[in-house]
Amino acid sequence: MAVEIRHFRPDDIPTLVALFRDTIRRVNSRDYSPEQVRAWAPDDVDPARWATLTDRFTVVAEMGGHVAGFADLETDGHVDRFFVHADYQRQGVGRALLAALVAEAVRVGMGRLFAEVSITARPFFTRHGFSVLAEQVIQVRGVSMTNFRMERRF
Repeated sequence: MAVEIRHFRPDDIPTLVALFRDTIRRVNSRDYSPEQVRAWAPDDVDPARWATLTDRFTVVAEMGGHVAGFADLETDGHVDRFFVHADYQRQGVGRALLAALVAEAVRVGMGRLFAEVSITARPFFTRHGFSVLAEQVIQVRGVSMTNFRMERRF
């Protein structure tokens, strides 16, 4: 199946929230403790936080008519959210999403992309030209978690 990239629609929010939560619980749980996963992907999600997708360059990946992932890019080059559905890992979804973000960054004249990347996602971003700037410990709902500040310049 081919990966199709389309622009985000506001009615995507419930599906993307569910994908976010499910991916963390099924994929990122390999690298994070149950307590960290609960803090990161709680049952109650702030809808205002997700409404920001409408103000950014946000793309959705589909395979066979199913939402397989999504990513958003802020105007300063920050990749805020980048998630691939647990059932579509290692099928080119992440690569297609990243290609869309890079194309947009180049189109508007950004010199780099940067993100705070999970332990789980670090190998993907490294394979796609990102460098680690720093390992960091962040607080999510009072729980400490490790992630990595990474960037890709072009």
